[in-house]
Amino acid sequence: MKFVILTLFPDMIRQAAAHSVLGRAIEKGIISLEAVDIRDYAHNKHNTVDDYPFGGGAGMVMQAPPVFEAYQDVTSRLVSAQAPVIYMSPAGRPFSQSTAKEMAGYEELILLCGHYEGIDQRVLDEIVTDEISIGDYVLTGGELPALVVMDTVSRLVDGVLGNEASAQEESFSGIWLEYPQYPRPRVFHDQPVPEVLVSGHHARIEAWRLEKSMELTLERRAGLPFSPNTRPGQKKHH
Repeated sequence: MKFVILTLFPDMIRQAAAHSVLGRAIEKGIISLEAVDIRDYAHNKHNTVDDYPFGGGAGMVMQAPPVFEAYQDVTSRLVSAQAPVIYMSPAGRPFSQSTAKEMAGYEELILLCGHYEGIDQRVLDEIVTDEISIGDYVLTGGELPALVVMDTVSRLVDGVLGNEASAQEESFSGIWLEYPQYPRPRVFHDQPVPEVLVSGHHARIEAWRLEKSMELTLERRAGLPFSPNTRPGQKKHH
């Protein structure tokens, strides 16, 4: 799968994606990343890409021409002529695990990062297929949300995770949040691992994990839809 991120800060994207699971997946060629600098498409002496908005108001707005030219250049080199363009925006629909599954089905994905007070609406209307928000708060730009989306979607691509079962057993892949996990040592600061987990009794362990997942979900995320017959999900990544 290929990710193309249109941004004013390509180094920020490249550096963050060079580590951990993403970095290994890129090295292996399972996923690829192209971070495109929108400033490269500004045709002026100082590579300016923003201007004051008509009608007044605080802050600057990214102009349409450099964004559109960056988009045109990128799409001319993609395999798919219908690659989705996702604009990272606080006004977008909420990002979720199910949304990530939708995106993981594409061969190529373009993520557009705004900055300042946003991007000229005219170019958004012309090229954007969807707008995504990672939460009800305001960030400086779309780079961090784009990285969140790339990380979440990449985990669903075959071969990215060392243990393929991990992607199927994550919180928000199922209904329940993750039950508590306990690696070695068996005792830490006078706190032992729950006895059931070292009992070797798999049915009791599974029942304990389900109980703890249900308790945690009801305590922290009671608004999630759940069913008493649903098995627990795993992992806390959100």
